[in-house]
Amino acid sequence: MAREREVGTLWIGGPLSWLEQLCLKSFVDKGQKITLFSYEDIPNVPEGVIRRDGREIIDTDDFIKYEHKNSFALFADWFRLHMIHQCPGMIWIDTDVYCHRPMDYDSDYVMGYELPGEHRVNNAILGLPHDSEILAQMLDFTSDRYSIAPFLPKGKQKDFVKKAKAGKPVHITQQPWGVWGPMMVTHYVHELGLEDKVQPLDAFYPITFRDRTKFLRRAAIAEGLITEDTTALHLWASNKRQLGNQHHGLAPKGSYLEKLVKEHGIEPALAPIKGRGVATFDGALVDHLDLEEVATVADLTGAARSFVLSLHHQHDCDIQLIDVDPSGQFGNDPQPWIADYCAFLQENGVDSNRIRVIRREKDLRPVDVLCNLDGFGSAYRIRHLNRIFDRCLHSDSRVFMDIKKGSGAFPFLKDYGTNEQLSTREDGGKPVIRVVVTPKPPEGGDDAAWDEIATRLAGDDGFYRPGPEGHSFLFMPRSDDTLVVTFDNLDITMNKRDDRRPWGYSFIKEQGWSMLGVLAGGWTWYRNPWVSDQFDELRDSGFFNRFKRVVFYGASMGGYAACAFSAAAPGADVVAISPQSTLDKSIVPWETRYKVAWDRDFSGPYGDAAQVSGAANKVYILYDPYEPLDSGHVARFENDNVERLRAPLLGHRLGSSLNQMGILSPIILGALSGTLTSQDYYQMLRTRKTFPRYQRELFTRAVDKDHTQLAKRLGEYILARNDNRKVRLGLKDL
Repeated sequence: MAREREVGTLWIGGPLSWLEQLCLKSFVDKGQKITLFSYEDIPNVPEGVIRRDGREIIDTDDFIKYEHKNSFALFADWFRLHMIHQCPGMIWIDTDVYCHRPMDYDSDYVMGYELPGEHRVNNAILGLPHDSEILAQMLDFTSDRYSIAPFLPKGKQKDFVKKAKAGKPVHITQQPWGVWGPMMVTHYVHELGLEDKVQPLDAFYPITFRDRTKFLRRAAIAEGLITEDTTALHLWASNKRQLGNQHHGLAPKGSYLEKLVKEHGIEPALAPIKGRGVATFDGALVDHLDLEEVATVADLTGAARSFVLSLHHQHDCDIQLIDVDPSGQFGNDPQPWIADYCAFLQENGVDSNRIRVIRREKDLRPVDVLCNLDGFGSAYRIRHLNRIFDRCLHSDSRVFMDIKKGSGAFPFLKDYGTNEQLSTREDGGKPVIRVVVTPKPPEGGDDAAWDEIATRLAGDDGFYRPGPEGHSFLFMPRSDDTLVVTFDNLDITMNKRDDRRPWGYSFIKEQGWSMLGVLAGGWTWYRNPWVSDQFDELRDSGFFNRFKRVVFYGASMGGYAACAFSAAAPGADVVAISPQSTLDKSIVPWETRYKVAWDRDFSGPYGDAAQVSGAANKVYILYDPYEPLDSGHVARFENDNVERLRAPLLGHRLGSSLNQMGILSPIILGALSGTLTSQDYYQMLRTRKTFPRYQRELFTRAVDKDHTQLAKRLGEYILARNDNRKVRLGLKDL
């Protein structure tokens, strides 16, 4: 019987790229137990990977790295030795090692030659007896951070000895790459005569470092080099540089890497490759975006493809491509990048109806993210941005752009807002600085403008109550029959709606219902104590008792609030789309989104929405059961008054999908009026069968589950009725 082995690896912290996700998930999918050690939160670890704190092995915050390459491989070289020593039998694997088939080696010696000639031993896969002489000697050697390795070139050793005698010894972080890695392991293997313990080249490194880009070429090329003796396959993280520079951080079409991500259900656009060493790629811009939600992203120059694709897959946002020439003019010949950009997006799962090419100035609208990489301010004159900024920016927009020194861009931007410098590179001998721009508030501020609008809407019989952090309560009385309490974001109201009205204003007005709009000045989850105090006062004054029926409505953050604050009006109905139950990390430690609100206080009578909404009459929750975080929150709503209305494969922003399908209004009207039945809902939801996103997701799931014949029939059914590029390409692959 083969020996069952466990593998272990390290990721210090922060999100994984799709390459690490692929490798970790491959061990889970192939049935080999894998543990990931880390020192910080990692939000996107594949399910089935065992998590452990790295401080169990080395309790430190000193993450040494090879400074010349900006590589934490040095700390990993040190960590793996201590992991092997403290975890007998565990095999170390780098996070760029793929499980071709499980390692079931009987011996505790698990290591392999990485080059023809069988001399150099790599440590990307390393197993050693925890009490072995080789491990003891390497632990001793690495205990001195100024040690001079006897396996360094003689000239380098002499130089280091000279500097040490002069009182300036060379720290390990300044020494050559691999001195605690492959060079050290190779030295001690041969020093101790352990050559017979080393696996041949094709066990782990059938594709050598020199040939590493073969993983990026036609799949058959790599497959022809992998043998039946290959187990853990080193994919070489160095490929990230070419993936970022030439393939927008994605797996190249038709490559071996693309075959693997499809096999294991990894979506590269959700976890873009952001950099390698000192090089950074456009996908890294997602780390500098401080917005919790993005509804629309626009690209001015066609140079932000990986960033835009990642935003779309993470936020389900619409994409605008602004077709202007280098002088900022519309209406001339289409820019050459437009058609190729559209094809790229559609090839990577973006429905064509989510892409809009803007060819007239009057069609420009405010967007959440505007990309101007290698464009106005670096390659073209900055003054041509005036009209675009004036039409596209709202107070919560973010602009990512490049600025060449001497272009006049920094003085230009002072009129629009502040900027944060992200990185610098050289272009033609001049520095080019990448920045993110945050617009300044309009004259007088949104608050002042909202005060005027809200006071007018409230009239003599209603009320408007402004509070801290931009929170406010606006009551507009109409009928004592029904009151609808809505939760909205002030920025969306003021900057993303032409009428500058709270969500549902016209809709609710048409029904003759009274409305209480509760607005937040940002992503606060309404957790300012002032908001709770207002609901206490409304409850205690009998405000809600005036109405025969009270309904609380909201989506996402507003959905949380609708459920939570319904406790102020026991017996009310609630309609919530994709709500959170709480963001208290002690209750929902698995919630990795919305970090901006993690430090908020979610205690008190309006804290845990899943619990306090039990006082409501009926709680309608619309959600996508295949969104794991959303379904995790919904599962916490266990009271008998909850009616779960599933919207499979429509995502977190399913309100947008329902609206595109033309059924959001009748669903919400029925729910708010109390006439919606589950039969009515699912009858209307049948419309999704012709909705491109649903078709794509359904087809993808069939492929991922290896239901090949079902996927073929489904794909043919879809294409017989309408073109769906993702389905068409997927069907071709089948």
